[in-house]
Amino acid sequence: MLEIQEKFSVDGYEELAERANDPDLHITEALDKGKVIGFIAYSYRAESTVIYDYDDGGELMLCDGLVRSVLFKTCLKGIGRVEIECPEEKLVPLERLRFIPHGSRLIDDPDSFMNGCQNCKHSS
Repeated sequence: MLEIQEKFSVDGYEELAERANDPDLHITEALDKGKVIGFIAYSYRAESTVIYDYDDGGELMLCDGLVRSVLFKTCLKGIGRVEIECPEEKLVPLERLRFIPHGSRLIDDPDSFMNGCQNCKHSS
């Protein structure tokens, strides 16, 4: 069974933590039967959440779940936008999932995005 859990240290992610250079770095891992199959690294700032990197093992639906978990927490914190600072090649899945428009690195209104998902199930 898939679980998405926040990790409360950067153990195993030291290189990423160094690259992000953010003392408030958060790591959320995707686990399947206790085995890590993906992660997302992010931090909260006053005006935005920053996503530094993620690994979905090439699974688009896992990417969706990881990003949505961060968007959900961003909404709970009342933060109004998400900045994407991950490597360039990782933008393609985010565009395919319509988190960001082509050429952008910004989710302007995560609350509206998450609320829009509620409307999808009513219109199908």
